[in-house]
Amino acid sequence: MSILQYILIALGAFAAGAVNALAGGGTLITFPLLTAFGVPAVAANVTNTVALCPGYFGATFAQRNDLFKQKSRLWWLLPAGLIGGLAGALLLLQSGERLFKGLVPWLILLASLLLAVGDTLKKFLAKKTEEMVQDRRNNWLAVVPVGLAAVYGGYFGAGLSVIVLAVLGISYKDSLTVLNALKQAIALAANVAAAIVFAFSGQVHWVTALIMAVCALAGGTVGGRLAGRINPTLLKWLVVCIGLCVAIIYFIK
Repeated sequence: MSILQYILIALGAFAAGAVNALAGGGTLITFPLLTAFGVPAVAANVTNTVALCPGYFGATFAQRNDLFKQKSRLWWLLPAGLIGGLAGALLLLQSGERLFKGLVPWLILLASLLLAVGDTLKKFLAKKTEEMVQDRRNNWLAVVPVGLAAVYGGYFGAGLSVIVLAVLGISYKDSLTVLNALKQAIALAANVAAAIVFAFSGQVHWVTALIMAVCALAGGTVGGRLAGRINPTLLKWLVVCIGLCVAIIYFIK
């Protein structure tokens, strides 16, 4: 890659970090950017996943207080997230470039739609959790869908948070703040498991991943500070529109 391309990737990662802090959907910026600069689809996804790991650590650490009260859930769901993320990563590497490249526009379209319905889903879940009855059986009932969501997360990842939050909202009676912390921990588990597999795949562009990780962290910090000044709904719809445009471009190519 040229110096100009590295600079543009750094700016894209910074923007993605800020977007993730404010509305979510940063992968819809960084993944297409990598492929636009000639990185093969699988390698772009692998590099993007590795680069996002620090951001997941930061988000989970920031909500650690809400996780301490959910130890029972974590014992059940973190292994599901780890195993699912591992399976998804292996599936990606086994599926190969041709199959994954054919799925990319559909995956981006799915991620864009998930981001679009995210706020509506949160309102629905907030109402539903008020009506639920807490039950210990909810832990093992949530294991399979969380594991399947993690498989998707290990395979592609964009939109994983919306899927996991939906599963948790259906399974548990609790506040969205608490469930969001649990969602972050599960997403972290799936992402780390996938990143470990990818680290030994020989397809990670390490210099690019390092630049993206640093810039995404910086962008996330700035985004967090701008939370009260920028309309997250407007930003979300901007990212959704970008994702839909990118999906259309991939369909046409």
